[in-house]
Amino acid sequence: MAENKFVKANEEIAETVVSGYKKIEDGVVGGYKKIEQGVVSGFTKMTDKFVGEFLTRDGETVEDAKARLAAEQKAREEAGKAEAEKRAAEAEARRHPHKP
Repeated sequence: MAENKFVKANEEIAETVVSGYKKIEDGVVGGYKKIEQGVVSGFTKMTDKFVGEFLTRDGETVEDAKARLAAEQKAREEAGKAEAEKRAAEAEARRHPHKP
């Protein structure tokens, strides 16, 4: 009988501790999410302002300019990768010239 009381008391303590921990966790995570959203929102506003002010072309929206810039960046990266592969192939050919 006494053992039952201890088990029951232990379970109640465990539930209380877990409940308290969950509340703290939810508060911390919720606070973090609010901070993160604020930072992301501020950064987005800042980049939109910069793109709108300096990088848009006549009649182009900020979203269109961002899409154009992303496409241009992707093209530059692909061209750079192709150039690097070409240089690597040329270097390899110089190291191992073909015998006639």
